[in-house]
Amino acid sequence: MIAVQTLTKSYAKSKATYELPDTFEGINKHNLYLYVKSYLSSIRANTASVKNRSEVRGGGKKPWAQKGGGRARAGSKRSPLFVGGGQIFGPTKRNYDQKINKKQKMHALKYAINEQAKKENLFVVDKIEVSSGKTKDAKAIFDKLNQRDILIVVESLDEKTYLAFRNIQKCYMIEKNELNAYLIAAYRSVLIEKKVLDSLTGEV
Repeated sequence: MIAVQTLTKSYAKSKATYELPDTFEGINKHNLYLYVKSYLSSIRANTASVKNRSEVRGGGKKPWAQKGGGRARAGSKRSPLFVGGGQIFGPTKRNYDQKINKKQKMHALKYAINEQAKKENLFVVDKIEVSSGKTKDAKAIFDKLNQRDILIVVESLDEKTYLAFRNIQKCYMIEKNELNAYLIAAYRSVLIEKKVLDSLTGEV
C-alpha cells in the first residue's frame, strides 16, 4: 500500500494517513500510454482538408487541342498539374478515434494516481473551498503546497471557489466527472477531495 499525503483544513500536512488499495499497484503502464493516445486523438481538430480534381470548380473545356501544338496532352484545367487544379493525396477529414475499453481506462487512471502518490505529489483534503472568491486567498493555498503546477479535483464546483482559482496560471480545477488519466499525468501534482478519492478506491 502507498500512503497519500493528507492535509488539514488549513492545507498543512496532517498526521492522518490515507492509503491506496493494492488494486492501484502492479498495473502495466502501457494502459496509460493507450489512454493518452486515445484521448489526444479524440480532441484533434480534424479540420485539414483540400479539394481533389473532382471537387475543384471549372475544367469543362479542354485547355488546347489534343494534337498539333507541340505540347503535352491536357484534358482539364482541374488537373493537379495546373495552378488552381486539384491536390494529389492532400489531407482530408478522417476519423482519428482510437478504441480503448472501460477496463483499460480505469487501469490507466489508477496507474496515474498511484504514480503521483509514489512521487508524494498527491494531496488529499476533506474540502476545497474559497468562500471569499478572492484569487489572493486561492493563491495562498497554492503557495502553501509549494508545487510548480497543480490539478485540483472537487466533488462539485461552486462558483466562488472556481473564480478564485481561475486566474492562477498553473492551477486547473475540475469536477469529479471530468477526471481522467491524461489530466492526472499531465500535472506535476494533484490536490483532490477525499470524497472523490474514496469513490475511486471503492470506499464509498
